[in-house]
Amino acid sequence: MGIVAGLDSSSESTRIVVCDTDTGAVLKQGYAPHPAPSSGGTPNDVDPQAWLLSLGEAAEGGLLEGVQAIGVSAQQHGLLALDGSGALVRPAQMGNDRRVQAAAADLIETLGGRAAWAQAVGAVPTAAQSVAKLRWMARSEPDAARRVAEVLQPHDWLVWQLLGRPLRRTTDRGTASGTGYWSAAAGAWRPDLVELALGHQVRLPEVIGPAQPAGQTPEGLLISAGTGETMAAAFGLGVGVGDAVISLGASGSVFSIHHEALADHTGTILSYADATGMHLPVVHTLNAVRALRGTAELLGTDLEGLSALALNSTPGSYGMVMLPYLEGERTPYLPHTAGTLTGLRRESMKPEHLARAAFEGMLCGLADALDILRGRGVGVRRVFLLGPAADLQAVRAIAPALLGAQIVVPQPADYAALGAARQAAWALGAAQGTLSPHEPPRWPAAASQVFEPGDDLAVGQAVRQQYVAVREQTHPGAFEAGAGAGAGAG
Repeated sequence: MGIVAGLDSSSESTRIVVCDTDTGAVLKQGYAPHPAPSSGGTPNDVDPQAWLLSLGEAAEGGLLEGVQAIGVSAQQHGLLALDGSGALVRPAQMGNDRRVQAAAADLIETLGGRAAWAQAVGAVPTAAQSVAKLRWMARSEPDAARRVAEVLQPHDWLVWQLLGRPLRRTTDRGTASGTGYWSAAAGAWRPDLVELALGHQVRLPEVIGPAQPAGQTPEGLLISAGTGETMAAAFGLGVGVGDAVISLGASGSVFSIHHEALADHTGTILSYADATGMHLPVVHTLNAVRALRGTAELLGTDLEGLSALALNSTPGSYGMVMLPYLEGERTPYLPHTAGTLTGLRRESMKPEHLARAAFEGMLCGLADALDILRGRGVGVRRVFLLGPAADLQAVRAIAPALLGAQIVVPQPADYAALGAARQAAWALGAAQGTLSPHEPPRWPAAASQVFEPGDDLAVGQAVRQQYVAVREQTHPGAFEAGAGAGAGAG
C-alpha cells in the first residue's frame, strides 16, 4: 500500500485529499480558502503567492506525512507571464476577464475567422483563454508585454514551485489544450499563435505524458504531471468512453471522453485533451441555472420552490415553451438574442406551468449541446449531472427522458482533488514498475444515484420536438446542417 495526495487549487480555495494508492480510499482531507486579495486589485488580477499560502494552511497538522507522491489540479484559464529570470511581469490574470473580450475578437479576425482557429487548435479564442490575454497585454500593457519571456498556467506554476523552481518547466495535455496555442489534434504547441498574440516568441513548458512525473522535490517526493480542474474532475469521477458530463452552473457545459480530437469548423465544439491520453470535447451553453433563478425570482420563490411548482405541472408545460437564451447564447451561436416564451394560453398561465417550462427549456438547451457531440459520433450511454441544481427533484425527474439516457448524480466530493490524487498514484506506480504507464489505477467509481428514462422516453422526445419546433421557427438555421442538434439525435 502507498499513500498519495491530490490538491486542487480552485479560484477560491485549496482542497487536499490523501488517498490509499490501491483502493483510492480517502484517508485524510484538508481545506483552506485563498487569502483575501489586497485592496485596489481586481478579481482577475491575482498574486499567486496566495495559492501557496492557502496550500500551506490546507496541509497543516501533518496532513502530508507519509505521502509519497502529489498530483496538482488547478483552475483553468489563467496566465502567469514571467520574465527571463522567472519573475512575474504582472499579477496572474485569471478567469473570463471581460477586459479581454475585444482582444479575443481581434484575434479571431486576424487569423481569418472562427473556422481558421478551430482548424488550428480546435477552439475559437474567448476571453478565458491565455492567447487572448496575451493579445490584451500586448495592446493594453505593452511595457509588461515586451518583458514576457515565458508563460505558464496556474497548475504549471504550482508544480514548478513545489519542485523548487527548477530550470525545467512542464505541463500536461489537458492544461495545454485550454491555452489557445496548443492543438489537441496535432499534440503540439503553436508558437506562431503566441507570436501573433504577443508580438514575439516566448518559452513554453514541456508537455509530458499522463503517467510521467514532473520531477521530485529535494526531499524525494514525486510530483506528477498535474492537470486542469475539468480534466482532473473527469478523472476523479471515473468517467470514460460512453459517458457525458453536464455541469449545471449559471451557464452550462457538456463534455465527454472520446478517442480522437473532434475538428469543428464552427468552433462550437472545443477540442480539449483529457488527463489520460484521450480527448475531451466540450460544448458550452450560456444559459443553464440562470434561467431557473430568473424564473424563480419572477414567481417570488427560490430554486427548491420552483422545483416543487414544476412537479405540479405535466410534461410539455401545458404547451408553454421557453427558449432560455437570457444572456444571448453560445450553442446555437446567437450572441445578441434574447429568451423567448411561447404557447401562452389562458389555461396555461399558471405558476406551475411556467416553472416546468423553465426546467424543460434549460434541459432542452443542454440536450442541444449533447446532440452536437452525438452527431459527431460520440456515443452516450449515461450522463453525469454535476452542480447543486442536480439535487433539485424537478431536474432528476425531467432529465432522463429529455436527455434520452441514464442519469447519474454523483454524491458531493472533491473530484478534482481526487483526480489529482489518482494521477499521483498512477505516476508513482509507473515509476515503481507496479503500474503500466498506459493503464491508470482502477479506483472504485464515485458513489452515485441513478435515474432511468423508463417509460417516459417517448413523452420526453415529444417535449423535445416541441422545443425544437419553436427554436427553428424563432431562429431558423441557427444550427448549421449536420451540426447534430435536434430531437432524438444519436
